[in-house]
Formats: sequence, C-alpha cells, structure tokens
Amino acid sequence: MTTAINREAWISLALVPGIGPQRFQALLKAFETPDGALAAPFAFLCTVPGISRACATAIREGRSEALGAKALREVDQLGARVLLFPDDEYPAILREIPDPPMVLFAWGKVELLHRPLSAAIVGTRHPTDYGIAVTRMAADACAEAGVVVVSGMARGCDAIAHSTALDASGATVGVLGNGFGVIYPAANRALYERMVSGGLLLSEFAPGERPHAGSFPRRNRLISGLARATLVIEAGGTSGALITAGTALDQGRDVLAVPGPIFGAQSVGTNRLLRDGATPFLGASDLLALYPEVAGQATHDSRPATHDPPGTDPLLKHVPRDGALLDTIVDASGWPVAQVLDRLLEFELEGRVEQRPGRVFKRV
Repeated sequence: MTTAINREAWISLALVPGIGPQRFQALLKAFETPDGALAAPFAFLCTVPGISRACATAIREGRSEALGAKALREVDQLGARVLLFPDDEYPAILREIPDPPMVLFAWGKVELLHRPLSAAIVGTRHPTDYGIAVTRMAADACAEAGVVVVSGMARGCDAIAHSTALDASGATVGVLGNGFGVIYPAANRALYERMVSGGLLLSEFAPGERPHAGSFPRRNRLISGLARATLVIEAGGTSGALITAGTALDQGRDVLAVPGPIFGAQSVGTNRLLRDGATPFLGASDLLALYPEVAGQATHDSRPATHDPPGTDPLLKHVPRDGALLDTIVDASGWPVAQVLDRLLEFELEGRVEQRPGRVFKRV
C-alpha cells in the first residue's frame, strides 16, 4: 500500500452502480477520500461534476449496504484477493490506460500480473477448424516464449487460448465479465477450475455479480489493457473481439489479425482490421516480433531451433514438430504450393508428417 486508506469504503464506492473510474476520481477530487464521499450530504454530492441525482442516490444506498465489507468477506472465503488502485500490487500496465478500474478481484497466481510480457489472444465463440489451429499455434508459441496469454474466458477462441497455454505449462490470465462464483458460460466450469489453480482469473465485478450487456465492453478494455499486443484470430462483423481490438488501439497497443476467406463469415471482422491497418498474422513469429526480449530465442515459426541429421529432406526441415500452417511452410521453403502439398502428402503416407485441422502440418 502506498497510503493508508479505508479499504471497505474504497470498495463500497467503486461498486456503487454507475460509479465508473471517472466518477470515482471526480469524487476523490471533491472529497479527498472514499469515506468523505460516502458520508457527504446528498445535495453536496449533486454538485460534483458528472454526479447526477440518481448517482447521488445510489451512493447513499451503497453506503448503507456496506458493499465493501460484503465483497471482502466473499473474496476471503474464496481464497481470492482484492487489489485497489493505490496498492503496490495493482498491475502497473493498467495504470497506463484511460479508465483503469479502481478495484480488481484476483483469484489464482496474482504474480502473473507483474510479468513483463503479455499478449491478448481473442476471437469468435464459433471458430472454424482453421481458427482453432491458429489459436493453438499462437497460444503455444507464447507459452514457449514466456509470454502471458490474456483472454476473456468466453467459448471458442478465448477458451482454446487459455487451455493451450495451460497445457503447455505456460502462463495465462482470464478476464471475466462477471463476478467470482458465477460460471459463464457454464460449459467452461472445468476451465475456471484450471485457471484458479494454474493461471489467474481477474474481474472488476463484485463476487456473485452476473454478466450483463455492459459488462463485456468493460472486460474487453482490460484484456487489451493487460497486453502489449492484441491478436484477433477470427471475428464476424459484430464480434466482441473487434471491441477489444478497438480498445487496444485507443490504449496505444499493437493489433494483429489473421487473414481469412473473403466469403467467410468468421473472417469479416479480421479482414476489415487488416484493411484498416492491423498487422497481418501469418505465423507466430509475427506476434513474437513485438517482443524483442524473446525474439532471439525462437525460429521463424516461434519454435526452438531443431538440429536435423545430415540428409534430412529440405522441405521436412520447414515442418516443425509442434506444427505449422501450410502457408508458413510454403513461405519458409520458397516452393510452389502444389509442390509443397505433394511432398507433404508423401511424408504423411510415410508416417513422417501428421496433418491436423486447419491445414496444419506437424512433423512426427
């Protein structure tokens, strides 16, 4: 803690409905402490810029409900933590965004918030086989390089990114659009449990709070805010992943997108991002290039260099043991696509190469 503050009062004020970071800061400026704001007369509250009569009423009700004490009690029962904006443990990278949350609830490995390298991997809830393969490639490469994978715990690309990082013994942070104790979506219950034990769940919502329409945009700004770069795998024209990309740009962070078929519904959003200037993601090296601290540790496909025995087929040298997209292998070899496909088929029949969904080829 940098200063002694009343934690219950701070949390109570932050959790009052309608009190976002900007109004919270305005109240601190007017009353110096959360205690002062909670104890202020109704008429005085209404004189603060941005505080309406409805907002002032909510503040007075929040005081009587002791929101902070309730949240602290429930978090303690879960074995989770509360991080306030003035705390030394509050993630420094979030202090840089325009509207940092005044309160964070953290459950799991809190130290992951202080790892210097992190990347957001987001995308549609209904990825194609191609999208699944690319998500796994990107998350696996981040885990291998020591880059924390940040995502939103949704179905599809988010869940795949988290699971892949955990499977690879990597680090991952899941940002929730609801409070602890609420499993959303319900299908991710097992993933929630894995994240608490092997990664970190993070939320600015009080325990027990259910998701609503406005909670996901708030979540998305934290996903991008926690990461140096945001990678969008697949996204339809109205995908929430595009909101995350937008908040990343607003925060001055890099945005990458995976190219897809122009007639593919799941690629409408990513292709638009590319048209508007996002960095194309053609392989894991495109993402890791933004992390010079680890760039020297990886090959073009973000895997440790392998030492092939003399006489190894020239094309086989470009097929990593953890898999690569066909386009990546073609680019690395410099051969025509048809020739590469013919040779890969031969390798597959010989049992030297395995083909995975999404035209990903892995050396056996």
